[in-house]
Amino acid sequence: MKIDVIIPTYKPDKGFIELLDMLFSQSVIPDRVIIANTEKSYWDSFVQKYPDNKCLDKVEVFHVLKSQFDHGKTRNEAMKRSDADICIVMTMDAIPANEKMIENLIKPLSDDMIAVSYARQLAYENSSLTEKLTRQFNYPDRSQIKTADDIEKLQIKAFFCSNVCCAYDKKIFDELNGFVNKTLFNEDMIYASKVLKNGYKISYSADACVYHSHEYSGIQQFKRNFDNGVSHAQYPEVFGSVKQNAEGMKMVKSVLKSLVKKAHFLSAFVYIWHTACKYLGFKLGCSYTSLPKGMVKRFTTNSEYFNS
Repeated sequence: MKIDVIIPTYKPDKGFIELLDMLFSQSVIPDRVIIANTEKSYWDSFVQKYPDNKCLDKVEVFHVLKSQFDHGKTRNEAMKRSDADICIVMTMDAIPANEKMIENLIKPLSDDMIAVSYARQLAYENSSLTEKLTRQFNYPDRSQIKTADDIEKLQIKAFFCSNVCCAYDKKIFDELNGFVNKTLFNEDMIYASKVLKNGYKISYSADACVYHSHEYSGIQQFKRNFDNGVSHAQYPEVFGSVKQNAEGMKMVKSVLKSLVKKAHFLSAFVYIWHTACKYLGFKLGCSYTSLPKGMVKRFTTNSEYFNS
């Protein structure tokens, strides 16, 4: 079975070297690592910093302009360059937790009806308690298989399938025409909805782990969730068919309860502030067509997306 790893990059750094080192140290080593890099000059600078790193000799790179990058289209372009049976799509800031990550991630795909398998995300050891609690809520230690029958029960969570680290059955991916070619956010969830609605299954593979966490500010949370809202507005056939608020409130209550129980009162206050930023950003994103274009471009993480 042939396996390729696809990674979009933008201004790669030392952490990306660690990711490559771990990929080539796996019990199942990928046949190819295909890099979809945004802006060639950043990649050239990166390579010059690490001229002796052997991992960089093993990757295949193609470049896109920042103005042409799209979360769906760019990943589709990388997929088209692969003739593998399985493509693992990752982000450049996700690090395999151990040498068994790929082995455990692809194992569920032996079932012909499982189209995707996504990994468990662990917070880094030096992360805040809030970030650790959030990761634990979204990525529990128990694996799960999701089908169309689960949509009514799980609602928006049924489509949750993060391609921070996600293995795709390439044959099914091509059959379903891959990711949408125009989206600011959520290309992974939009594809997951197609998977379930076409009778296939999604595997959450909790024994396949990557380290991936961030300490976003309130403004960063606002911008990310504005983009999230935009994608929800652009694809009502996906997100309008399921309930969303219940799962979010469940997480907020769970995290706040744990913070207060551990007497992290300042963290609880900051979390409430961040939650408010996320909610406002999302609501404005859902109504982005009613906002002045200049305001939209200030609120988003990718202003060039709105040039076309």
